[in-house]
Amino acid sequence: MSQSHTFTPTADDYIEQHKQRLNYMPWLFYTLKPKQLVWAQPWQDTIQTRLQALETVTIAERCFVAESARIFAEPGRQISIDERCAIAADCFIHGPIKMGREVSINHGCSLDGGRAGIRIGDRTRIANSVKIYAFNHGISLDTPVWEQPVSSQGICIGQDVWIGASVCITDGVNIGDHAVVGMGAVVTRNVPDYAIVGGNPAQVIGSRLDK
Repeated sequence: MSQSHTFTPTADDYIEQHKQRLNYMPWLFYTLKPKQLVWAQPWQDTIQTRLQALETVTIAERCFVAESARIFAEPGRQISIDERCAIAADCFIHGPIKMGREVSINHGCSLDGGRAGIRIGDRTRIANSVKIYAFNHGISLDTPVWEQPVSSQGICIGQDVWIGASVCITDGVNIGDHAVVGMGAVVTRNVPDYAIVGGNPAQVIGSRLDK
């Protein structure tokens, strides 16, 4: 007969578990009660202060950055994060990137601004596992791919945009305000304001104006 084991959680155990919950569901940070902010705010202050000291990153008030998010911004590749933004666990964020207010980037996303950068408008929501790359390699046959020149046009995502899980957005794309990009879409061309797009390559399949 196997021996049973018991575990009696302490207050610290509950705090650590809640930190992990916040790392993957950072929108819950904005619902915390004052007694929870007693430990949550200093925790976030430490993460964000360290990051801003080590990288060319500016973070405004009331933001959330998960412990396992990896954010890199060398000089010339600045990352600017406006108020009440949230970056969840296991994200890779490489500047230059400018995020507006109340932008949410969910777990497992990968963003690279190349040389021209990524701009994300206010209140845009980016679901998990999204890939946004603002650069591209040349592919001529006279040179190995790894030696090809890299181009960068930049990517601009408007305000109040919803980007579904596992979407890929390629360099040079502009996504208009209030657009919706369906789960798994590969966006290779501009998306109009209010458009709903889906597929590979993504095509317009509807409009929010009709809803």
